[in-house]
Amino acid sequence: MILTSAAVIAVGLGAYGLGRVYPPAGPSAGTIAPADRYVSSQVSDADVTLGDTAVPQLMQTDAFELFVHDKNFRALASSPGFQTLANHPQVMSALLRDPQAFASLASHPEAFASLVQAAQGAASLDSQSRQASADLMGMVANHPAAMEAFASHPDALTAVLRNPSAFERYAHDAGAFSGAAGNTPGLLQLARDKAAMGAIMSDSQVFEALSKNGSAFKGLVGNPQSLAAAINSAAAAADQLHVAGISSAAFPVLASNGAAFDKLAAQPQLLSVIAGHSAAFAAMLSQASAFTSFSQNGNAFRDAAVNAAADARLSANAAAFSQLAADRAAMTALQNDPQVFAAIGKNGAAFGGIAGSAPMLSPQLIAAIGSNSAAFSGLASNAAQLSSAAAALHSVDAHSLVASASSAGLLSGGVAQAALGYPQAFAAIAANPSAFAGITQQSAALATLAANQKAFAAIAAQPGLAALVSNPAFSAALNQAGVSQSHSE
Repeated sequence: MILTSAAVIAVGLGAYGLGRVYPPAGPSAGTIAPADRYVSSQVSDADVTLGDTAVPQLMQTDAFELFVHDKNFRALASSPGFQTLANHPQVMSALLRDPQAFASLASHPEAFASLVQAAQGAASLDSQSRQASADLMGMVANHPAAMEAFASHPDALTAVLRNPSAFERYAHDAGAFSGAAGNTPGLLQLARDKAAMGAIMSDSQVFEALSKNGSAFKGLVGNPQSLAAAINSAAAAADQLHVAGISSAAFPVLASNGAAFDKLAAQPQLLSVIAGHSAAFAAMLSQASAFTSFSQNGNAFRDAAVNAAADARLSANAAAFSQLAADRAAMTALQNDPQVFAAIGKNGAAFGGIAGSAPMLSPQLIAAIGSNSAAFSGLASNAAQLSSAAAALHSVDAHSLVASASSAGLLSGGVAQAALGYPQAFAAIAANPSAFAGITQQSAALATLAANQKAFAAIAAQPGLAALVSNPAFSAALNQAGVSQSHSE
């Protein structure tokens, strides 16, 4: 979403001043899908050294070859600003989600810094915003037509949400609602919309749901455009998940774990493993430290899983681990990424590509994936559909965070408008505020980001390239390949 003119003025963001841009890779570059090659990003920034196997493995991928041999990407990578961004893979991953928003923010450093400062405070609201996401998704999943009708009349919904308990009685007397408009403009306009009123009348229980879960919209009341956008983002996510064959009962769980799902979407093979072996992963996460010893040798885990009943770490869930051991594709993924076990040991709720992030994988999320194993396995093999579902859930998460921060008084004036104008960017910043705070102090990084929106958009358009540049080993791989040594090479 792009800021409106009024919001631009409010935060001091002028016209989008974009300088030199690099065109996307030429036709010869081709397209690399993330499901085609498992790109590991399991180590943290501090773990990456030139001697790590992650670096040479990354350099051997098709995506790396494509990147370093494309003259436009190579020129971009040789700039000091790009090197700074590459040293912060979580920042790189976030900006690729919305290159236009971050390019615009980077071109206005003071406004960007203010937004980062607000996001630092909002980061403490993670639990609250996650619950808001679950409530919002639950309402949209259970009352799709009625909520979309309200989204088409956000002023009417605002009137309801200002005092939802007063409207709860219409859950059992839908006919009376048509005469409840009074002199309220938003309600009067809704009353004239026969289609919208029909959808609401057909599902009057929506009033009870709004009364119970109205807090999910707190902070958006009074901002009709953002209120409608929040509902529409949840509706879009519900549609994506429904098409994938995932049961609606899982929607709230997925919405409240949108950031975790977003990370898993970048590692489809790992998502597929979890989908097929949720019991084994739940056991790993419940006794994380016991699996650290497997981090240096994926074959050791394979051998232990084959004889699960004889291993104290696995015996309590021997059947689940034996089943995992018999799954050749799953074991190959784990053997290629043994650091998954180190990540589990360091943080029982994070592993693989999301190691080093805040605790993400809850037992509820693992259970939701396991209870829809066939659907998630199919989703993991469809890169475009997986990416769309992850983006939709991320959007729900973003709007909930903005709403929670607004209701807590952490956003005011122009900063609030900027956050509502760039909800996904704001949520990404709040997920890693210290890294973004550092970036706002790096003029070269900001200049590179502001001047190369098209280049970053070209990278983001190819999932294989996006995964590559977001990999913690990417910066070291560029140095080892000599890409960052000279502009002339």
